[in-house]
Amino acid sequence: MDAMRILRRTLSGLLAVLAATAMADAAGLEDDLGRAQTRVRSAAYPLVAGRTVDEMALPERLDRLGYERVREKPTREGTWFWGHEVVWIFRRPHRLAGVDHGASLIGLAVDRKTGRITGAYNGDRRPYPLDRAGLLWLEPETLAESLTELRADRVPVVLADLPERVWRAVLAAEDHRFFDHSGVSGKALARAALANVKKGGVAQGGSTITQQLIKNRDLTPKRSLARKASEAVRALALEADYSKQEILDAYLDHTYWGHADGLAIHGIGAAASAWFSKAATDLTLAEAASLAAMIQGPNRLTPDRHADALGGRRDWVLDRMEALGWADPDAVARAKATPVRSNRSAPATSAPASFLAWLEASLDETARDRLEHGRGVVVETSLDPALQAIAEGALRDGLRRLRRGHRRLRDGGLSAALVAIDPETGDVLAYVGGDPDDREDRFDRARQARRQPGSTVKPFVVLEAYADCGDRDALYPASRVADEPLSVDLPSGTWRPENFDRTYLGVIHARDALAGSRNVPLVRIARHCGFDAVAARFRDVGLELPPDPPPSFVLGAVETSPLALARAYTALATPGRTVDPRPYARVERPAGRAIETVSIDRDRAVNPAAAWLVRNTLRTAVAEGTAKLAAGVADDVAAKTGSSSELRDAWFAGHAEGVVTVVWVGLDDGDTLGLTGAAAAGPIWRAFMERAVPARPPRPMPEPRGVLRGWVQPSTGLRVKESRDDARPEVFRRGAEPPKRRIWRRDEPIPVVR
Repeated sequence: MDAMRILRRTLSGLLAVLAATAMADAAGLEDDLGRAQTRVRSAAYPLVAGRTVDEMALPERLDRLGYERVREKPTREGTWFWGHEVVWIFRRPHRLAGVDHGASLIGLAVDRKTGRITGAYNGDRRPYPLDRAGLLWLEPETLAESLTELRADRVPVVLADLPERVWRAVLAAEDHRFFDHSGVSGKALARAALANVKKGGVAQGGSTITQQLIKNRDLTPKRSLARKASEAVRALALEADYSKQEILDAYLDHTYWGHADGLAIHGIGAAASAWFSKAATDLTLAEAASLAAMIQGPNRLTPDRHADALGGRRDWVLDRMEALGWADPDAVARAKATPVRSNRSAPATSAPASFLAWLEASLDETARDRLEHGRGVVVETSLDPALQAIAEGALRDGLRRLRRGHRRLRDGGLSAALVAIDPETGDVLAYVGGDPDDREDRFDRARQARRQPGSTVKPFVVLEAYADCGDRDALYPASRVADEPLSVDLPSGTWRPENFDRTYLGVIHARDALAGSRNVPLVRIARHCGFDAVAARFRDVGLELPPDPPPSFVLGAVETSPLALARAYTALATPGRTVDPRPYARVERPAGRAIETVSIDRDRAVNPAAAWLVRNTLRTAVAEGTAKLAAGVADDVAAKTGSSSELRDAWFAGHAEGVVTVVWVGLDDGDTLGLTGAAAAGPIWRAFMERAVPARPPRPMPEPRGVLRGWVQPSTGLRVKESRDDARPEVFRRGAEPPKRRIWRRDEPIPVVR
């Protein structure tokens, strides 16, 4: 290709860039996303009345967002104040659901005695009611800046806070004339252009720091003369819109500094923490020069694996600083005499790899195509970062406790998963696909693992019994069921299900069968209603079954995932509707144009009153049955344990207010765990839920229409008056309640399901 053709292509690309370049808005360079940048954001946190400031984890949430607590009513964005009767938050500008929101001062009225949020202030006037979500919120938090690689959390650093030795080292290594040029270095560009023309392509870059920032923000990795022209023109435009300090700030905050512990390190704050275990403000001259030297080759100049090579490049940076008058010769000599050492610390990441992988797999074709071609996207997820941190901590502590208490579980293979869903919206609030301490593990047990759920599916057997019971009369919590040895003849032979404790109680109520997780009575209920009818109900709530499942599926001899089980449990929490889990709500281009929006997808699965009866029955499991560990998490909590055959898998599933959570614990190779759901998964579920439920907006569960209350005689199952000594309170569904016991004639007890 001759020089004239190269020049024509360069001019053509330059004109195209001039026509397409948009001027930056006043939001600031950090918030003005480039075309090649990706942001994965959390959900906005709704602020409503009914919780205390501590229950909401409001100080922790604001700290995560980088807000500064002040001693008086805030006057600048990014600050907040907590008084006896008010919380003031000067919320930063942000974008949410396709709408740009400016900075605003919001006030929360606090009851002095209880500490609960009671309303909100509009200016200095009297507080107004804050009784629903959507009125006030905290802006989303950035969880990740890539969907295709795992990145450590950036640690934002303000240029004004950095010692000169730190940022001067970077300028010495990359662009010592940064404060003198207008975004493009004429001498370097001319030198590079001559080399490129001779080569017939891109041989040298000649990039300034501004051009490097543009390349990382706006342009694909493709190397071409037109691309270099685009880079130069955009650099000029950027310099026209932002100060040198803002540009250098953004450069230091986004530059790539290699990989540590499988995570990509971006930003000098994260680099200082990852490579030297200190804040960027505390870097020595030798350490600052080392980081500056790494920019040229972040993975071939790491201080832990390539100390000698990095030492040579570091000393060159130090010599440059001395020659430029930016470092004292004695200080340079001392720095050069310091051996290159890496005091490594594990970098942090907010978004779990399993969740990011699910997001990437779920995006529509347009978004995936953009990512494949180096273009950015902005994903508004449903994740609550405070709950995510609680979930990871609960799993981490739970697995450590199990390994400490059981020697045979220390050899590896033990893992766990947790999924928490908002049953009204399907929003995935927390999601952990494996051991949080194992960053090398990429297998997502929350979505991809299929294990036997054991007794956690038994509520759906009772759900069919309370709703329709096949073509028979529907049962109710007081229905009498035989807890006696049972044989079921199958084409493959005789199946003899047994109770977990190998004992039998005679005749019991359906409520006690589910609360006590009695296998044989529940098989009798399923057989009474029809195995096909129960299988259909399983499918209605989203549990997959083979075309002709064996009857043992009613005891959990079927495979599912924690995510699918959580979806099924939304039918009990709503009650009556299932909702598809929604990991994200919206995807945009960085400029703001929508690519995809995800609506809430609900399905009517069952009569609400029948679902409420099952939920009410599970409250008995919490009060006096197998799920006692959940007691006290909230005023209204329903939960169920699960243990698969030979105790291979341990489960705990349930909900309280606006949170449905499923926890699984097991060995990856399918070997016997040897622990029940209550012992292995229950403590993790409780540790998460007792903090997660109050951290979410309160959501009372009203009793649906069609629910009746009364009293029954346990020995007969008949309805009686409250005044009877042996009367027991019970709930029923209208149209499916037991007959009354009559004084003037002898009534037969309700027939026993056999």
